[in-house]
Amino acid sequence: MRKIAESTVRRLSLYLRFLEEFEAKGIATVSSGEVARRGGTTSAQVRKDLSLFGSFGKRGMGYSVPELTRAVRDILGLGRPYVVAVVGAGNVGSALARYSGFASRGFHVRWVYDQDPGKVGLSWDGLRVRDVENLESDLADHPPDIVVVATPEGAAQGVADRLVTLGVKAFLNFAPVQLAVPEDVMVKNVNMAIELETLSYALRHR
Repeated sequence: MRKIAESTVRRLSLYLRFLEEFEAKGIATVSSGEVARRGGTTSAQVRKDLSLFGSFGKRGMGYSVPELTRAVRDILGLGRPYVVAVVGAGNVGSALARYSGFASRGFHVRWVYDQDPGKVGLSWDGLRVRDVENLESDLADHPPDIVVVATPEGAAQGVADRLVTLGVKAFLNFAPVQLAVPEDVMVKNVNMAIELETLSYALRHR
């Protein structure tokens, strides 16, 4: 499978949101220019992104909104549900675990873990915080598709090592440390400091 740039995948996610908005409004067809204007890019970029995955739409007629919506969802792998576990029930972990918007996209948080006795046993909308010592007993037979790591820096690598052993292949990492994982395991790092520095740069040079 050819490698697709992460920036392209990010734009596809944006396109999908715009398409869903168009569909909710009953708009049947849309041009690449309309999608581009919403996404702050160019119509040529929209066409180029979509052409990486096939032929969509007709010249002069635009794209069928329902058809392109289905196609982009399929490209993004959203045709199936994903089971998610969150490790770390602090501010970030609790916010992510309680966010209802994930389920509508097919991401279902089924497990939350922490090592703090003050958090273990808490119930969030029916989701009970489990002791992190139960990772193996809970997940050995059915590891989650994606694990969100929201632990302190010192605990993240150990948690990742245990979960890789259980067969987890994808991590969303909020801990301020780079996780060392095998080549066949995917890690997406979310570093809020870097995001803020990016905005700082934009403000400084606008």
